[in-house]
Amino acid sequence: MAQLDEAHELPRVLNASHATSIVVGIIIGSGIFLVPREMMAAVGSSVTVYAVWIVGGLLSLFGAMTYAEIASSRPKYGGEYAFLREAYGDLTAFVFMWTQVTIAKPSSIASIASGVVRVLGNFSAFSFLSGTVVPHVVYGQLVAIAFVWLITGLNILGTRKAGNTQRVLMGLKVAMVLTVVGLCFFGGHGTTANFSTHYAGTRGGFSGFMVALIAALWAYDGWSDVTHTAGEIQNPQRSLPFALIGGVSIVGVLYMMTNAAIQYVLPATAIAHADRPAVNAILLSAGPAAAWLFSIGLAISYGSTFIGSSLTGARIPFAAARDGLFFRGLAYVHPRFKTPSRALILQATLSSVLLLLINTFQGLFSLAIFSEWLFYGAVTASVFVFRRRETAAERATRPYSVWGYPVVPALFILAALILLVFSFADQPRNSLIGTTIILLGIPLHYLLQRRRTA
Repeated sequence: MAQLDEAHELPRVLNASHATSIVVGIIIGSGIFLVPREMMAAVGSSVTVYAVWIVGGLLSLFGAMTYAEIASSRPKYGGEYAFLREAYGDLTAFVFMWTQVTIAKPSSIASIASGVVRVLGNFSAFSFLSGTVVPHVVYGQLVAIAFVWLITGLNILGTRKAGNTQRVLMGLKVAMVLTVVGLCFFGGHGTTANFSTHYAGTRGGFSGFMVALIAALWAYDGWSDVTHTAGEIQNPQRSLPFALIGGVSIVGVLYMMTNAAIQYVLPATAIAHADRPAVNAILLSAGPAAAWLFSIGLAISYGSTFIGSSLTGARIPFAAARDGLFFRGLAYVHPRFKTPSRALILQATLSSVLLLLINTFQGLFSLAIFSEWLFYGAVTASVFVFRRRETAAERATRPYSVWGYPVVPALFILAALILLVFSFADQPRNSLIGTTIILLGIPLHYLLQRRRTA
C-alpha cells in the first residue's frame, strides 16, 4: 500500500542538540540512582559491580555505533521498524512494531513511572502512596499513571516544544549528577575502604553477574530510541551518529562517576539493602536538606526520560500505519500540533494498563529488557544485510561506517543472544509472557493483511 500523502508528514523540527538530549535524557533516568542496590545484591563486590558497568557500557556503545551506520543511511520514521522492514520484510517489521507497542515501550514507560513513585516515597507527604485503593492496587500505581498522561499531553502539544523541554531538563539532570558526585566525594563522610567491602548475601557467580548486567543494561537503555525520530531530525546523516555515539559515551562517564561516589560513601552491605542508594549517600554526606533537594531534582529529572521515551515510542506504530501494516487511524497527524496524537494516546493507555498489572520495579524492567534485546540483536544484524546489498557507489557515499566492523556488531549480537537465554532462565514468567505476545504478532499480521486485501 502506498504511503499517505505529504499532508500527513511529521516536520523535521529536531536538531543535533535535540537528538543528543533525547539520547542522554532517556538513558539517565532512574537507573543509575536505583539499580546499584540490585547490582550489589547480585554480585556482592565493588570490583564486580564496576566490571558490570563497563561491560554494559561497552555493549551499549557497540550497539550505538552500529545503529549510527544504519540510521544515518536511512533516516526514516520509526527507526528500528523501518530498518527491519527494509532488511527482512513486512512480517519481521510488524512483529517488532507489535512487540514495541504491546510490551517494550509500555513496560519501559511504566518502569520510569514506577521509579518516579519510588523517589516520591522519600517524602512523608507521599506516605499514602503505599496505601491500598482496591485489592492489589495502591495509590502509587494511580500516581504513576497520572504522570504517564501528563507527559503524553506535552508530547501531543508539539515535538519541538517537547524537544526544547527535553534539552533543558537534560542540562539540569547532568548538573544534578555532577552535584551528587561532588557532595559524596567532598562531604567528608566517605572512605576508599568502602571499595574493598563485600556483601555476604550475594547471589554471586555467573548468575549474579547476569542479573546485575540486566540491571545495568536497563540503566543504559534508551540509546536506540532516537532513531525512531529520524524522520524528524535535521541533517540526520550527521546528527544521528553524533547523538548516538556521543550520548552513550557521555552517559558512560557519568555513570562510572556516580557509582564511584555512592560506593565511596556507602559500604557494599548498605548499598545492597538501600532502596535509594544515592539518597542515602547524600544524606550521610550533606544532611537531610540536601537529600530532600536531591529527591525533588530526581523526580523532576524523570521528566526528561519520560518525554523522550514517550515521544520516540509513538513513532513506531505511526510509521507502520503509514506503510499500511497497522491500523490506518494511527497514522493520524494532529492538524494543529503536527504530532502523532492517536499513537501517543494508544501508548499511554497500554502503559497505564501495565502499571495496574505489574507493581514491581524489577519485574517491569526485566520485561522491557527481554523484549527489547531480542530486536536489538536483529536490528544490529541488519548491518550485514545492508552492506551485502550495497553498490560501490553507495559504499563510497555512506555517511558513517561503524568502527571495528564486523567484530563490533558481531560481539553485540552474541551478547544479545546470551542475555536473552539467561533472561528466559532467570525470569521465566515475564519472558514467557513476552514471548507469547511477540508470537501473537505473526497471526495478527496475516489477519490484518487478509482483511486489507479482501
